[in-house]
Amino acid sequence: MNENDELTEDLFDTPVLDEAEEPISEEMPLDGDQGGNHDGPPPALTDFTEDAVPLGLYAERAYLEYAVSVVKGRALPDVCDGQKPVQRRILYAMHEMGLSPAAKPVKSARVVGEVLGKYHPHSDVSAYDAMVRLAQDFSLRYPLIDGQGNFGSRDGDGAAAMRYTEARLTKLAELLLSEIDRGTVDFIPNYDGAFEEPKLLPARLPMVLLNGASGIAVGMATEIPSHNLREVADAAVALIKKPDLATADLLQYVQGPDFPGGGQIISAAKDIQAAYENGRGSLTVRARWKVEDLARGQWQVVVTELPPNTSSQKVLEEIEDLTNPKVKKGKKALTQDQMQTKQLLLSQLDTVRDESGKDQAVRLVFEPKSSRQNPDEFMNLLLTHTSLEGNCSINMVMIGIDGRPQQKSLKQVLSEWVDFRFQTVTRRTQHRLGEVDSRIHILEGRLIVYLNIDEVIRIIRNADDPKADLVAAFGLSDRQAEDILEIRLRQLARLEGIKIEQELEKLRGEKAELEHLLADSGAMQKLIISEIKADAKAFGDDRRTLIETTGRATLVQQVVDEPLTIILSKKGWIRSRTGHGHDPQNFGFKEGDGLFAALECRSVEQVILFGSNGRVFSLLAGQIPGGRGDGVPIATLIDLPPGVKVVQTIAGKGEQRYLLAASNGYGFTTKLESLISRVKAGKQYITLDAGDTLLPPFPFDDDTPPFIAALSKTGRLLLFTRDEMKELAGGGKGVQIMSLDDQDCLLDLAFTTGHALSIIGKTPRGKDTTEKFDALELAQCQSKRGRKGKVLSLSFTADGFAGEG
Repeated sequence: MNENDELTEDLFDTPVLDEAEEPISEEMPLDGDQGGNHDGPPPALTDFTEDAVPLGLYAERAYLEYAVSVVKGRALPDVCDGQKPVQRRILYAMHEMGLSPAAKPVKSARVVGEVLGKYHPHSDVSAYDAMVRLAQDFSLRYPLIDGQGNFGSRDGDGAAAMRYTEARLTKLAELLLSEIDRGTVDFIPNYDGAFEEPKLLPARLPMVLLNGASGIAVGMATEIPSHNLREVADAAVALIKKPDLATADLLQYVQGPDFPGGGQIISAAKDIQAAYENGRGSLTVRARWKVEDLARGQWQVVVTELPPNTSSQKVLEEIEDLTNPKVKKGKKALTQDQMQTKQLLLSQLDTVRDESGKDQAVRLVFEPKSSRQNPDEFMNLLLTHTSLEGNCSINMVMIGIDGRPQQKSLKQVLSEWVDFRFQTVTRRTQHRLGEVDSRIHILEGRLIVYLNIDEVIRIIRNADDPKADLVAAFGLSDRQAEDILEIRLRQLARLEGIKIEQELEKLRGEKAELEHLLADSGAMQKLIISEIKADAKAFGDDRRTLIETTGRATLVQQVVDEPLTIILSKKGWIRSRTGHGHDPQNFGFKEGDGLFAALECRSVEQVILFGSNGRVFSLLAGQIPGGRGDGVPIATLIDLPPGVKVVQTIAGKGEQRYLLAASNGYGFTTKLESLISRVKAGKQYITLDAGDTLLPPFPFDDDTPPFIAALSKTGRLLLFTRDEMKELAGGGKGVQIMSLDDQDCLLDLAFTTGHALSIIGKTPRGKDTTEKFDALELAQCQSKRGRKGKVLSLSFTADGFAGEG
């Protein structure tokens, strides 16, 4: 552990700075729940023994203290009560104001003023935003504030100003506040020491899982989804009964997230389990819909539930952008993808409208162009192109029971909350036992007075110090004597004596039960389980989010299997023509342009383009525009980096094998399917240094001749067996084919039987010529891969191989 780690650990072990004492005067809100201005003084940094402190050390300590303050005092929820400080302060302030579920709601501005004035001396906007979120049933699975008025909408509309809205606590807030005055939690001074506020709230259920949380701190963030109350309660009960349960066992009770807006989780069970075991993951969530039949065989799709962080307005805006696209920055026209998506949507989608309202929170209606369309394929199109299907992140980072931030698994979260609950109930029991003992003590004193009423009256009437005389006469304590002197005469009636005896009997019985609870861990466990089950019965509801594994929506365009010829020009224009056997002389090009490559393939096969930087791009042949025009610029189909050109191209079936090599003398073998990329930007596949060029890909199969011939620019020839090459599915630089001098380079490769080989070139006068080598001459050039080969006695400059002679 280095010095910085020790410093950070020490900071987490010390109490966090109050938010009014952070070393900045202003900060942006972290997640909509808190933020704003800082009204307090800057913190006093740790005292140093020397007068002069290095600036680096001072800044390091200051930043670490600030970071810990943000982590512990602002952005992350606590595993015990699931609240951030601002949320905890709002709920406690409303509790102190008497805003119970049965009380009349008051203006939100009054609540915000109470929170800012007593507990949270920051921006009123940050406090009100946090208060609004606690009241939104589309943000929280179980809202803790009952908001009256406009508290925003799921479409992103903001809440009305705090002077217009009213609020009170919901009944479910009792899970957090009902035991606050029963000695269950510690209280700490507020920012100015004038009041006290709870360090935690005595949560009767794991609220950190029920409502989740979202926040960004310094160096860490949290994204905890909401869950179903009944499921979480059942998991907590199971863990109390069997503490050795693993996360996988707990997932029998907690099926997965349960979002406020419903939706459907389509991720596999193993992905859900991995996310909860690691405390981090991503689940795929999609909208839920139904098909409504209309008159004359027509139908429409109605979306009734949306994934989290998706709204009806957002979906409508996405469809508008797709059907009426704008030219991307840096482009002069719409890309081919934009045009294809626009045509596809307009060909299938006729109308979309939002019929959401008070009666139905979400009702998005989609009408197809034709009733003969398949509803599943129709929705697959919408799911693929809009946020009707998306990912939901899980990152369960929170402040643990030890006061330290940590990413926790489901088992850790529930285990720590169970420990906190046992502590809370124990403290509640001890607090109640103290109250019972105090009351018994008082009643025992009153019973003595009742039995000796005449003597008591005489002492009080005649004594100068009746309290001292009562203590001496009956052996009373000071508290008992003080109580006797303060009681009214009516409380000395015979009926009151009977009541005292009855209450004493009841309290002594309660005391025995409380002492039994504190002494017997089994009895305490049964009590906690019964309370959890009672709360689950009182506040639980059915699951909203369906969990049903299925594949992600993918758009598969049907392509007719037919022969095609792909034509690529020197200036980067590409098009397709139906059929094979076309005469290249009949291909038309723009002025100054010409043929670069013509590939005969099938429409269902992939066309692979090799960039001059070693990057590879792939296109489905059937999706390349056809016709007798000039085609389209290749840059509209793939994202070519600036300065990069297409230098080689191939097409064929995925299982076809190729030998790839560069002028630097390195290469490898691969299959065409390994070259396919699902993104327009392609993928980096061949490692090329500056000045290296890519040789044409060489196809081969099991029937291809067994030897590879390598020819260098200086006329060196090397033969080695094909088995010496290495196959790299993920690409790379490969293995050395031929050892080259600094001024030399690899010129060409060929597959050969070793019986005969021809090399072509040009004489000093520029005349084409060919020289043939027989088996004996080739045998002298045979060696291991990576050798220099033999210098050939050529009377001309070699251009490459002509093939078998």
